[in-house]
Amino acid sequence: MTGRALPGRVLVVGDIVTDVLAAHPAPLAAGADTAARIRVTGGGSAANTAAWLVAEGVPVELVGVAGDDAAGEERLVELSRTGVDCARVRRAPGAATGCVVVLVTGDERTMLSDRGANALLRPDDVDAPVRDPDVIHVHVSAYVLLDPVTRAAGRHALTTARELGRTTSVGAASAVALRAVPDFNDLVRGVDLLLCNADEARALLRRPASGGDSLEALAAAVSAHVRHAVVTSGRAGAAWATGGATAARAAGTAGDVVDATGAGDAFAAGVLAGFVAGVDPPTALRTGTERGAAAVTRLGARPPGTAAGSGPDRGATPPR
Repeated sequence: MTGRALPGRVLVVGDIVTDVLAAHPAPLAAGADTAARIRVTGGGSAANTAAWLVAEGVPVELVGVAGDDAAGEERLVELSRTGVDCARVRRAPGAATGCVVVLVTGDERTMLSDRGANALLRPDDVDAPVRDPDVIHVHVSAYVLLDPVTRAAGRHALTTARELGRTTSVGAASAVALRAVPDFNDLVRGVDLLLCNADEARALLRRPASGGDSLEALAAAVSAHVRHAVVTSGRAGAAWATGGATAARAAGTAGDVVDATGAGDAFAAGVLAGFVAGVDPPTALRTGTERGAAAVTRLGARPPGTAAGSGPDRGATPPR
């Protein structure tokens, strides 16, 4: 929890999906059966971050696109139940809500992704929400910027927020996808806070994936493009850099990994909660590492108690 009352709310822009998680301790048996624990729950980097922010006591509004289908209904019900304001989520007739199949083996995850309705996000979806005077900070999931179809919406959100004097942040999403977009640093240039893991930082810097750079060195290099950069690496902890110099370092938290899905989103929410409340970088980093460590101890990408179908309000009607 931030422990401080905020003068407004955080706007989170990005994907809303259904996660189909399959945790299989043994390797996949091609052409045969493989025993697994399977769970269907809410996902999407932006939706996950929004839910974890609410768990930190931060008022949050989510902007995105869901299909006008049963999956979209359930995703918005569970998000609304946690306290995420989904009034600005557009329901797209005839479109399917995004879905990701996540194959989990220990620390490793393999994802099969269908962005579905998320690919329909437009600049006019974000314009009015960003201009709302109650918004003090705008956070954009990198998936919006990585997809050429939705990139204009992400850029409009960041540009408009800066013009209005809101602070901004971007959560990097995928090292593989980042390497495929050579101008990504230009897309986020001037952002107040960029959050990424070590692999994503190396992708942003065009360094080898197996490089031996320290977290401090990676964060310092990434901060050349933005005001503040935060780089995390699970048990190795996290580093915060400003203007090319290390501002804070946090140790990692040891523990058994059940499922790393959403750990980066939980970490980002912990750091963001501190950032928007004006706490110092070391405190914000510690909160982020603690939330990331908590996220990996269970199946699913959302805070405890927010799984699909849980709670007394399963039949509630979400905003449309």
